[in-house]
Amino acid sequence: MSTDGPTPPGARIDWSLAASVGRRVARPGPITTSYTLDAARAELAASAAAAEAPVRAVTGLADGLPVPAATVLDRGEWIGAAAQSMSAMLGGGEPVGKPGIAGRISGIQAGGLLAFMSGAILGQYDPFTADPQTGADGVLMLVTPNIIAVERSLKVVPSDFRLWVCLHEVTHRVQFSANPWLRGYMLDNIAQLSEDTGESGAELVNRISSALRSGKPREKGVMGAMQLLQTPEQYEAFTRLMMLGTLLEGHADHVMDAVGPAQVPTVETIRAAFDARRTRPQNPVQRIIRSLIGMDAKLAQYIRGKAFTDEVVATVGMTRFNAIWSGPDTMPRPEEIDEPRRWIDRVL
Repeated sequence: MSTDGPTPPGARIDWSLAASVGRRVARPGPITTSYTLDAARAELAASAAAAEAPVRAVTGLADGLPVPAATVLDRGEWIGAAAQSMSAMLGGGEPVGKPGIAGRISGIQAGGLLAFMSGAILGQYDPFTADPQTGADGVLMLVTPNIIAVERSLKVVPSDFRLWVCLHEVTHRVQFSANPWLRGYMLDNIAQLSEDTGESGAELVNRISSALRSGKPREKGVMGAMQLLQTPEQYEAFTRLMMLGTLLEGHADHVMDAVGPAQVPTVETIRAAFDARRTRPQNPVQRIIRSLIGMDAKLAQYIRGKAFTDEVVATVGMTRFNAIWSGPDTMPRPEEIDEPRRWIDRVL
């Protein structure tokens, strides 16, 4: 087999095996009747469609664009879709030949990760997978058993909670539909982040040692670890992705709360219960896994991104806030996320 360049990271993983392993070891969803499950699936599909208009009205984005249907899945179906998306995102493409031992081992590891995540994902907008109905880039996925499990745990009104979840996920669809450049921006940074630098183990150790001895200030937590482990170019790409994720999640939470009172009668109860769930203590194993796969970093994205969006919108209004979607240069910088006035002064 001939190649025109280095093998992309996605091609080094047996994604078919990952999906198979993930489905095999994933925990079953909550016990429910087929009637209840079918009714929930139908209501989620309807809620996703109903959420589109109020989200567009609040954001001022995607006016006049078509409204694709959501894809409503169980845990096993989400695992298969996620494996396909991750392969596309990491440049896997179609498999060529029989996967080697390393690819199979990586596939088993990826399958375990997907199995763990399959019990935590309520919904997801995937910009890297084609919609099965239209063929256009992007598909909105809702994971029925997880939504049922959480609404039972929180003891909230199911129909209200389902619409509330859809408001957040539909906002992501609107973000990408109205700003197609976001998909390419993500792919470019992911490619740079996952690029094989050819750095040897010894060179990596020397670079980390030099960084530690330099005394230069570093970020805390996951960001600080990435700052040490990655080349400067990779860390810049990682930072851009983190800032984009912080904006996308925070903006979606802002829109969810802006739309909620008019659309979801029990929104205050749901928000209070859901925020308490997000921050509740975890057992040690869960804390380690969450940290390793970045779920705690994602929680910080919701909080910091929403505070940023809340302040900017309160100061200049949503119409002027939407300048943020103009292109990479108007994305918030790390020093601006916690000081929104700096973004306003630079961009507006």
